Amino acid sequence: MNEGEILRLAQEGVKTILMASAPMLGFGLIVGLLVSIFQATTQIQEATLAFIPKIVAVLVSFIFFGPWILKLVLEFTQNLLMNLNLYIQ
Repeated sequence: MNEGEILRLAQEGVKTILMASAPMLGFGLIVGLLVSIFQATTQIQEATLAFIPKIVAVLVSFIFFGPWILKLVLEFTQNLLMNLNLYIQ
């Protein structure tokens, strides 16, 4: 296994991590922005109002995108193990 293959595997790992976390981060960002706009317009500065909707949005997005994330991680793991198996034999 040379340096190029190791860098390719590392690049695939980073890409997989970013793709797996993107739905939850995106939903958290959108809900956080909406809550911030709501707090600014109503002048309600409650700390729990900022966190609870974001937590719920992240959990809902995880439930919705969970099968896709699992498939993505399993494909990466299978690819990694297949590449390692080629060099062990």
